[in-house]
Amino acid sequence: MQNLSIDPQRLWDSLMETAKVGGTPKGGICRLTLTDLDRRIRDWFVATVEGLGCTVTVDEVGNMFALRPGRRADLPPIAIGSHLDTQPTGGKFDGILGVLGGLEVLRTMKDMGYETNAPLMLVNWTNEEGSRFAPAMLGSGVYAGVFDRAYADARDDRQGVTFGAALDAIGYRGTAKAGSVTFGAMFELHIEQGPILEAESQTIGVVTGVQGMRWYEATVTGRDAHTGSTPMTLRRNALVGAARLVEAVDRIAHDHAPAAVGTVGLMEVRPNSRNVIPGEVFLTVDFRHPDDAVLDRMEVALAEAMRTIPAALGLGVEWKKVWDSPAVRFDPDCIAAVRSGAAKAGFPMRDMVSGAGHDAAYVARVAPTTMIFVPCAGGLSHNEAESTSFDECAAGAQVLLNAILDYDARIAG
Repeated sequence: MQNLSIDPQRLWDSLMETAKVGGTPKGGICRLTLTDLDRRIRDWFVATVEGLGCTVTVDEVGNMFALRPGRRADLPPIAIGSHLDTQPTGGKFDGILGVLGGLEVLRTMKDMGYETNAPLMLVNWTNEEGSRFAPAMLGSGVYAGVFDRAYADARDDRQGVTFGAALDAIGYRGTAKAGSVTFGAMFELHIEQGPILEAESQTIGVVTGVQGMRWYEATVTGRDAHTGSTPMTLRRNALVGAARLVEAVDRIAHDHAPAAVGTVGLMEVRPNSRNVIPGEVFLTVDFRHPDDAVLDRMEVALAEAMRTIPAALGLGVEWKKVWDSPAVRFDPDCIAAVRSGAAKAGFPMRDMVSGAGHDAAYVARVAPTTMIFVPCAGGLSHNEAESTSFDECAAGAQVLLNAILDYDARIAG
């Protein structure tokens, strides 16, 4: 039996309203972190939560914390968090569902005059996507002590603009030191970004952890030359070497199937002219697996490919690991609260490990944490066609509310 129920239409209306900030012709969102569009959605966030009586604090890397008081000041806040930034061709639900689901929790409690024992805190983490500034989850990473502020400030995008300069430009560098705004636990609602829940007709994913992830960058160098006058035997074509590295990444992932995945998702060819043999190619590699020991073996195989493939073609290569996020196990009490919340709402559920990275993975290093997944159509995400239904969004927000109330009762008792 539900004591409090969220307003599904209000949640959906908020999702559609915020989707207009950076909305694309194909129905998605392009709202890259620390752009003017990011500033606009942050301004909306501040105005909305302050209208609910929350106090907003912004830390030195732009993470935003909206605090709603509880009955007991001796209890640390329960946080609800995700992100407002998107991929260049992002959808309407990735990240922002977790923020707006949390907002709906606060709105519901205000409507009903309900006060939790512990304070509640709604969080917007900076640069979760990592699409403009690598690595991903940068704001939560600084918060959790994985990175320092100087490292974050020095990250630059492909145009050479630094994270620090972009943050200052939109006016969202706060005065609070990263990590100084504390809470006792965090729950993150998110779309699954995979096909499992939909395929099994499950409404709620109870997320028990996040698989390990590693990112690499490589630059393959050859020699620019005229396509018409340079014989095939005398070419040093960097793109051929890069193509074989792409095949190697794919092979390494298949060699560690079924749990491993490997992707080259970004490639820049220089000089990128139709009648010039490519002299340089920049590419990225993304490896993921639930077991860090398997990722170690995949990295050894990648190193061998980087050593042998360019050398066989007379090419040079420089490569480095730019991000290493170990596998994470979430907090048992938080997980139990989600299970209880889903059962109370009457939704079918299953335990699962997240294949994607999330801010919760870093937050879990400093506070009890878990996640709630809802299905997305065809498992599609990081795509303008990303789709999650009205009812699925409502279910996720209701389970989030129930889990918060369950956890609040646990810590008060």
